[in-house]
Amino acid sequence: MRRFELIVPCHFGMESVLKREIVDLGYDIADVSDGRVTFYGDEEALCRANIFLRTGERVLIKIGTFRAESFEELFQGTKSLPWEEYIPMDGKFWVAKASSIRSKLLSSSDIQSIMKKAMVERLQSVYHIKWFEESGESFPIRVFLMKNQVTVGLDSTGEPLHKRGYRRLTAKAPIAENLAAALIMLTPWNKDRILVDPFCGSGTIPIEAAMMAARMAPGMNRSFIAEKWDHIVSKRIWYNAMDEASDLVDLNVRTDIQGYDIDEEMIEIARENAALAGVDRLIHFQRRGVEQLSHAKKYGFLITNPPYGERLQNKEGLPALYRTIGERYRELDSWSMYLITAYDRAEQAVGRRADKNRKIYNGMIKTYYYQFLGPKPPKRSQRNEPGK
Repeated sequence: MRRFELIVPCHFGMESVLKREIVDLGYDIADVSDGRVTFYGDEEALCRANIFLRTGERVLIKIGTFRAESFEELFQGTKSLPWEEYIPMDGKFWVAKASSIRSKLLSSSDIQSIMKKAMVERLQSVYHIKWFEESGESFPIRVFLMKNQVTVGLDSTGEPLHKRGYRRLTAKAPIAENLAAALIMLTPWNKDRILVDPFCGSGTIPIEAAMMAARMAPGMNRSFIAEKWDHIVSKRIWYNAMDEASDLVDLNVRTDIQGYDIDEEMIEIARENAALAGVDRLIHFQRRGVEQLSHAKKYGFLITNPPYGERLQNKEGLPALYRTIGERYRELDSWSMYLITAYDRAEQAVGRRADKNRKIYNGMIKTYYYQFLGPKPPKRSQRNEPGK
């Protein structure tokens, strides 16, 4: 099989979670940098990464790297890459996105335009044609410039990986599916433990948890742009990867996953999204304000994305809201609480300093993932002893 170097972008601050996912899939890590993880794999790895990775944003085939401090160097470096190995004569190709950090070349539009011209010139010389109809399959290119080092990748995913296909309707400030999955994976939660999201909105955190519990691959109910690249990956390999994902699913698993929201319309949306994801029977959604938060069982998890006043007019009520969160959390016996927020007085309002605190970028918003850790439950043998 052909060997690739594959690049997977992710949310800044979630690189370690994505790295663990890739290693668990059985692949060797090549590099970990801000906002992306690179690993080695074959055609099967390309398919499996798209289907199974929960915390990545897309899977890119690395075409090459070179240094460029001028647009001429960018043109020549791009032209030197083996585009004909990936893009057929009738292929539709373009630079979908260019990002530049601490580099001399800053204009994304100029970078995109010059690279397209260089690709055309290279392919013209290989295919001996002057004009490309671009009537065939799509081949979007993504490029990163970091300290004048150019990294070029071919996007095999298309629609980003966080678009699982189940979220038709959303809340006003929804959390991305891959970020929700990463937040869960940063906790010790597993399918045998209770999970409650008291600000569930359109249901993303409970749905992602239920998919994990049922061993449901996040990409098994969607398509990918590379499925049509028969000259790179055969359909048989895609079918095998999808069959692998289907064989793993266990919808008979027993769970205690709950989502609450004060807005009845949001609860209905969450139920519809869970049904579209195929995990509606694994989640209990209920209209309930955070002031009503309670649970009789011990050793549960609160994992949530509460409001944090993205707009100035919404900030006035935050101290009272976070005080209520803290009050209700203290009434939950032996629970742990994990909340992501940009509200800089969250710990003060909750009334307790977080045991751990992780900086994460939710889009362009710098947020903190506050982790309030409860005690570990006793081992199963201890729980079964008389008097336990």
